[in-house]
Amino acid sequence: MPWAGPATATMPAPLTGGRSRVTVSATLAANEALATRRLGGQQVLPLGFGEAGLPVHPALRAALTAATARSGYGPVAGIPALRVAAAGYWDRRELPTDPDQTAAGPGSKPLLFALLLAIGTDVAVPQPSWVSYTAHASLAGLQACLVPAAEGGVCDPAELDRAVTASAAGGRKIRSVVVTLPDNPTGRLASPAVIRELCAVADRHDLIIISDEIYRDLVHDPAAEFLSPARVAPDRTVVTTALSKNLALGGWRIGVARLPDGKLGRALRDRLLGIGSEIWSAPAVPIQHAAAVAFGEPPEISERIAQSRSLHAAVARAVASACQSAGLLVPQPEAAFYVYPDFEPWRDGLARRFGVSTGAALAGLLLDRYGASTLPASAFGARPAALQLRLATGLLYGDTDEQRQAALLAADPLTLPWIAASLSRLAEILADCA
Repeated sequence: MPWAGPATATMPAPLTGGRSRVTVSATLAANEALATRRLGGQQVLPLGFGEAGLPVHPALRAALTAATARSGYGPVAGIPALRVAAAGYWDRRELPTDPDQTAAGPGSKPLLFALLLAIGTDVAVPQPSWVSYTAHASLAGLQACLVPAAEGGVCDPAELDRAVTASAAGGRKIRSVVVTLPDNPTGRLASPAVIRELCAVADRHDLIIISDEIYRDLVHDPAAEFLSPARVAPDRTVVTTALSKNLALGGWRIGVARLPDGKLGRALRDRLLGIGSEIWSAPAVPIQHAAAVAFGEPPEISERIAQSRSLHAAVARAVASACQSAGLLVPQPEAAFYVYPDFEPWRDGLARRFGVSTGAALAGLLLDRYGASTLPASAFGARPAALQLRLATGLLYGDTDEQRQAALLAADPLTLPWIAASLSRLAEILADCA
């Protein structure tokens, strides 16, 4: 099929008074809708929100408690202890890092937005990809060029090459490309070969690579080969990460960026800190002290991450297996807590029985009829007609910290009654829809 040119995501038309309409992020909206149903006493199956769903490690609670007396702002880039710990974190992952290459922010999400704002030109984004990349570009007044993914989270290198060329011919300049390693929404990890090809395209077109590696520590197979673009193209790659996924600290809002060494990296860091100084001033200092402990990776923290990785793998694979047994097309999950089933084999039946012909309508059916919260692929940039859903399994581990802790420690978490009940409910829903 001939390439039709880059798809773009832009901000909706301005409303009265010149303000642009910005809606709540699809993932957060799904979580809030589910909470409302729970408060109303309705049965729910929480598969929509990408939260790790695990208790805070006691060592991190203690570190935060000890730091609560610290009330000053702190440096814009983050306290030295956190930047040293983050540099060590990357050193241990074959990315030698000077603390002065790092910058902290209130979560990786604000850091990603500030990076796009600092770069200031259009960005190539894989299709599908996490919901906020295109929204960030729009909020920054840029265009997000949607490029079909070759593998989870990485633009097809040949399509990226064509997209950059076509955009330039149309008078626009793509200056950066986002990759997600491993990927949200597909739960897949791109191969080293594809990473090298993408880096070659980036080098040819002088693109800055923004590598979102927030799920890096949750690759199910610890022996799987993980290649960061920062190892292949160190002079043009920015890496971001946070603690919301590997240690389930989403509400703590802390993230760190690793800027390239050299002239480009220094310029980007200066712009990033300038933007941060005007938006968030500095990350919350008590949280930074606890984050320094986490990024330092003492044995008890490494053990917790290993336990969570094993739990995520077991439950995600069980959900994928339930979908496969029902006749859906499902890529085998390789990381984090995401499953990405395709309901295309059911298209005719869904249209005939329920009048469903889009992913959004399918997600609506599952929520309204069964109380199952999911997100359609269209929320991640796929075409509306795609009947793919992202299922997030991280909230199936229990409703209390006691249940979640038991899930972490269980030799076989699938045998725990509350997890088994959720899997049975999913199988019932799929059987009724088929």
